[in-house]
Amino acid sequence: MTKITYVTPQGERIETEGENGSTVMETAIMNAIPGIVAECGGACTCATCHVYVEEEWREAVGGPSMMEEDMLDFAFDVQDSSRLSCQIKVRPELDGLVVRVPTRQG
Repeated sequence: MTKITYVTPQGERIETEGENGSTVMETAIMNAIPGIVAECGGACTCATCHVYVEEEWREAVGGPSMMEEDMLDFAFDVQDSSRLSCQIKVRPELDGLVVRVPTRQG
């Protein structure tokens, strides 16, 4: 299991464990993380699982695909650290990952 911390817009830190091979979005849904809506269920066809990857994790997580970049156009308050959590695979290298949930989803 890989530890993932979600930081809510109010600053609450919610520590979870994600199953390797799942996604950061699936882990959020299984742990009822507020603000992760995931309307499309992980198909990369909406922007309702938008997160900000903390700076120290951006290289390990990697950048978005072209399709993900297109979907991020529908997210609110996109930043350089923006990713769709449905596109981030949970893996041992991400143990300790910290992501921030935006104030609203697309």
